[in-house]
Amino acid sequence: MILRAFLLLIAAFLSSQSFAATRIKDVANVQGVRDNQLIGYGLVMGLQGTGDTLRNSQFTEQALQSMLDRMGVNVRDINLRTRNVAAVIVTADLPPFVGVGSRIDVTVTSMGDATSLKGGTLMLTALQGGDGQVYAVAQGAIVVSGFAAQGQAETLTSGVATAGRIANGALIEREVRGGFDAVGTLAFELKNPDYKTATMITDAINQYSQSRYGMRVAAPRDYRTVVLQKPKTIAATRFIAELGDLEVQPDTPARIVVDQRTGTVVIGKNVQISTVAITHGALTIRVTEAPEVAQPDPFSLGQTAIVPRTQITAAEERVPLAIVRGSDLQTLVRGLNQMGLKPSDVIAILQAVKTAGALQAELVVQ
Repeated sequence: MILRAFLLLIAAFLSSQSFAATRIKDVANVQGVRDNQLIGYGLVMGLQGTGDTLRNSQFTEQALQSMLDRMGVNVRDINLRTRNVAAVIVTADLPPFVGVGSRIDVTVTSMGDATSLKGGTLMLTALQGGDGQVYAVAQGAIVVSGFAAQGQAETLTSGVATAGRIANGALIEREVRGGFDAVGTLAFELKNPDYKTATMITDAINQYSQSRYGMRVAAPRDYRTVVLQKPKTIAATRFIAELGDLEVQPDTPARIVVDQRTGTVVIGKNVQISTVAITHGALTIRVTEAPEVAQPDPFSLGQTAIVPRTQITAAEERVPLAIVRGSDLQTLVRGLNQMGLKPSDVIAILQAVKTAGALQAELVVQ
């Protein structure tokens, strides 16, 4: 029923609406302008007995000893037994063009056998990039959405209590070298590469630049990249902002995505099916066991016995042969909807039609 309602919704949308144009900034990124990933190892303090067991998580004990040594507290010969400390991995994304003193969000995940990070505070943690340089330091109270409660006979868990987040928890200490000058040649990189989409973006940009600057500024390098030539009379930031607001109607490949675990089927608008005859049925075999008890005659000195009785029936569902031909998405949806198929049936039929060579689209099975 859910799939049928979804297909009807798509058909109604296609019959009443046309595909809206999309801004270039939504389908393409500026090449070279990207985030950088940071990672660090730290300790979370202040847990209410839900931290690591130091006997099992020796790296937590070593990190705690090292931190206390740097603070002038010698605990090398002391057996620590605290349960209020947990070793964690801290990750963050460093945005492009970010300056020293800015703040970014960080994610904190437990490494040891801690049961919850709720109520904990992350101690000062250095975050390094792929080059080994420290770009930020993180510290602050952790916000955990999940929780875990355990008793002698029952355990209640909601969400993930061993991972949390600190909003604006990291302070930028080093800038990433670069800018539009370091990027070099300005270019748009398509998120979903396609030859037609790259050509349409090029035409839209050149039509705008011809009237705005009196010159053509875009040329497609390949099906993924559109190279730009910035006029000397405008800054790069304003130039990208003006071009990003231009609208195009991107072309999408003919593709069907199938998720067998959830029964989800997503059909692209350009999917076509050649004329095929389809029938889909199921053979049901039922085995029934009805054992009977055999009683001996009186005074015969016999024994009670169980006599097996097995009944096997087979029934095959009768399904009419249907002819499906989809010249567009609306026709295809109508044809599949008339057959009254369930998600599992649609998945099996699409795979069979693809094997038969009648599905003019890419079938992606997840």
